[in-house]
Amino acid sequence: MRGMPKTYNHLTVHERDLIAVLRSKGQSLRSIAKKLNRHPSTLSRELQRNAPKINRGYYLAHRAHERAKLRNRLSRTHPRLKNQEIHDLVRQKLKKGWSPELISGWLWKKYPKHYVCHESIYQWIYYEAREFIPYLVYSHKRRKRKGQCKTHKALHVPERVSIKKRPKHIERRRQIGHWEADTMISRSSSTAIQVLVERKTRLTKLSKLKRKIARQMSSTLNRRLARYPKSYRLTVTYDNGPENHEHIRTNRVLGTRSYFCEPYHSYERGTVENTIGLVRRFLPKKTDFSKISKNKIRSIENWLNNRPKKCLGFNTPAEAFKTASVALTG
Repeated sequence: MRGMPKTYNHLTVHERDLIAVLRSKGQSLRSIAKKLNRHPSTLSRELQRNAPKINRGYYLAHRAHERAKLRNRLSRTHPRLKNQEIHDLVRQKLKKGWSPELISGWLWKKYPKHYVCHESIYQWIYYEAREFIPYLVYSHKRRKRKGQCKTHKALHVPERVSIKKRPKHIERRRQIGHWEADTMISRSSSTAIQVLVERKTRLTKLSKLKRKIARQMSSTLNRRLARYPKSYRLTVTYDNGPENHEHIRTNRVLGTRSYFCEPYHSYERGTVENTIGLVRRFLPKKTDFSKISKNKIRSIENWLNNRPKKCLGFNTPAEAFKTASVALTG
């Protein structure tokens, strides 16, 4: 047909109204196409795509226009996870307690062709697979950030040395032997969990404390670190809780030095705080720690030390600690 436009434009709602009216009068597609200055195949495709599935001859303009807009919108929506194989891998790792960021890094390392960014995994979980939200670290029903503000209280830690005086090279995590210590508590239990993390390799030690008191905190810390050579136990960074009052005794036994973060500045011990968040997956708040067996604590510790981390190049803390140990002794 002469005079037809060379570029293709979608049918408008007005054109669909004319198609419906002229079709109801029994006019052919060719005659309608000529009046609309359209190719007959355009109208044929319109009836195939946007007419009712059951009765193709029953064409309503407003319903057809809605179907066309929906198809056009969906055509711009790309799948968050590209294929079934990626779906299966992501599901498998989420059920093992891996975060979307870990899964993304692991896929990039092991299966480059199946790489998907962690944001896509988060979006897939929150928009398409909400049944996997409980497998996330914090399991929020909505993705959000929280903040808090607290006032200072008087500090009574003897011979306290502020983290501000801690040597800068410790902050850079270039040397093994610098640890962070904290305790997990529960309102349902007088028993606590001591969490001890090596800053460079993220190696974690978990221990039960019958009571959250200074003597048990110090004795347990001494027992867990005494098995390592002196070069593996250089400093320990604490918070300002009363359970850390016997840090001087720990220093005498282990040869370590103590540093304390500023009040309510938990981010200054971000490594141990992050680790506690992971342990909470297995021991949520209000758990009675007295009923948790030592074997359960040890299995959680093994899970943490054999879980790859992005900050370690997706190696595990156990692998990183072994590599650092070889470099230190070699």
